[in-house]
Amino acid sequence: MVVAGCAESASVSFQKFKSHGVIASVPHPGGFTLRLAALSSFMNRSGGGVQAMLAFHKIPPTQLIVVHDDLDLPHGTVRLKFGGGHGGHNGLKDIARALGTLDFYRVRVGIGRPDDPRPMADYVLQRFSAEQEAGLPGVLRHACDAIDVLVGEGLTAAQQQIHPPKL
Repeated sequence: MVVAGCAESASVSFQKFKSHGVIASVPHPGGFTLRLAALSSFMNRSGGGVQAMLAFHKIPPTQLIVVHDDLDLPHGTVRLKFGGGHGGHNGLKDIARALGTLDFYRVRVGIGRPDDPRPMADYVLQRFSAEQEAGLPGVLRHACDAIDVLVGEGLTAAQQQIHPPKL
């Protein structure tokens, strides 16, 4: 969703990339091309597609930005980081396995934890509530802004602008 929203705001279209998904190219004012990719696989099986796209475009893992849901953040919260563990996230595990490293950027989009004992997979795959759906455009815009600042100004500047101040 975030990647599609970013492509829409940049007025670019996706093109099919082999059997792995779709990719869009966005010229950046910094003189390089940003690639937005949406994979056709489930997130927990995304490593092969990510690795194929990086190899094809000759992009090192250290320039990869993975946008993913995060149970440990409140719904709608956006956080940025580089490297670290996978936090039990099966998609990050699969990407790290395929790339041989956890050294890539992450845009973590909070989905919160369920307040009942249902399986996590059921919670993660459920539809948004009406309230969450109403707030989705703002969350998507915030995540796209985070990516834009991260790419243009670097991680520290992006964290300072995107993360809320600590009180």
